[in-house]
Amino acid sequence: MTNWKEYKLADVGKIITGKTPSSKNPEQWGDKMPFVTPTDFDNYNKNIYSAIRHLSNDGIDAFQKKVLPGNSIIVTCIGSQMGKVAINKTKCVTNQQINSIVPVRDFNPDFIYYVLSSMQDYLRNLATGGSTMPIINKSNFEDIIISAPDLPTQTAIAEILSSLDDKIELNNKINAELEALAQTLFKQWFIDFEFPDENGQPYRSSGGKMVHSELGEIPEGWEISPIGELFDFVVGGDWGKDESDDEHTEMNFVIRGTDIPTLKNGSKEAIPYRAIKPSKLKNRQLNVNDIIIEISGGSKGQPTGRTILITQEILDRLDSRAIPASFCRLIRPKNNYAEFLGIYLTKIYDEGKTWEYQNQSTGISNFQFKFFESAELLALPKEIRVLTEFNELIGGFYNLMTTNENQELTKLRDTLLPKLISGQIEVAEANSQNRDSLDLLDEKDY
Repeated sequence: MTNWKEYKLADVGKIITGKTPSSKNPEQWGDKMPFVTPTDFDNYNKNIYSAIRHLSNDGIDAFQKKVLPGNSIIVTCIGSQMGKVAINKTKCVTNQQINSIVPVRDFNPDFIYYVLSSMQDYLRNLATGGSTMPIINKSNFEDIIISAPDLPTQTAIAEILSSLDDKIELNNKINAELEALAQTLFKQWFIDFEFPDENGQPYRSSGGKMVHSELGEIPEGWEISPIGELFDFVVGGDWGKDESDDEHTEMNFVIRGTDIPTLKNGSKEAIPYRAIKPSKLKNRQLNVNDIIIEISGGSKGQPTGRTILITQEILDRLDSRAIPASFCRLIRPKNNYAEFLGIYLTKIYDEGKTWEYQNQSTGISNFQFKFFESAELLALPKEIRVLTEFNELIGGFYNLMTTNENQELTKLRDTLLPKLISGQIEVAEANSQNRDSLDLLDEKDY
């Protein structure tokens, strides 16, 4: 570490604390520039390209001094998301819960990102204001000390770690495209009614008979029923205890709504781990084809209702020890409806249709699940062939998803990161370890 030096973050770059438009100025909201908040970090691996909400041109003009250029390092500095880090790849503005660094020329943005990513526990311990609302203000943030080598070494370290994150991000993109294809297929079959007929031709456009219903025209032989009719079993979740005792003996992962994006992206590292009372495990222990749906916890601008279908790969990742958290429901679908419901429930959330089943309480959005269960939302085929063929196609999509590889890549990155940013190993040695590990991954059949 002969060429490493200590620096305050104020020396690394300009520190900018975000700000939120006043409710008196609704014209400042629009679709022109991402407005990043801690809630958005659930959707990021490393890079920021978008956000749940955006500013209008008026908002951009009003907050010109808060606009972050690309490759700024964005750090959450208040609340439960404390210490999360990302890099924006497009200009953006953040809210006041975030401090950002616009690095000067002597510092590689990716290197600073990895240094701060390794400091989440330190940042949380540094926070002041009590456990209910920990906070790091701008002046304390500026005084944080980090170690960094010369710029060429920073860049070399960042390139090693970024190569792993880039592959994770590419896998996430592939997975998102596969999910989008699955939703396109769902729409084609169950909304447009262009499922293959017995001759393999699109049903509706090939002259398949349609009949009138309260939802409009549907294929002959299909019927409309409450969505809850597809559920074989529904149960609420449980939060468990931090440590085991005589009644709570088995440690389990407890999946919250905020953990659903994490699971979909192939990780389990941020998911809390709790001891669960044995009697609570009987109906709540997750099985393949179970569905978890979030029923409470949405925030302003984001509805509740995130959903995930539990696959064998997810259970393997969680060592088959997982239950839904208190603010979720476990749905056990009837035979042949698991893939169908997994796609459908994700689709209506992504399209914002779960807003129709929300009520707002103290700023938290809650899903009116009983009301949703009784809703007649779509037509379903009586003919089992259609569902069987759909499930086979969707199962093929899930098999192509690369979440297992992402778990291995994440483990490799997290092993190399502390060693590289502390100077414990040299770049050449890390490059060798990286190549060997990637070669092993290429040999595995995911």
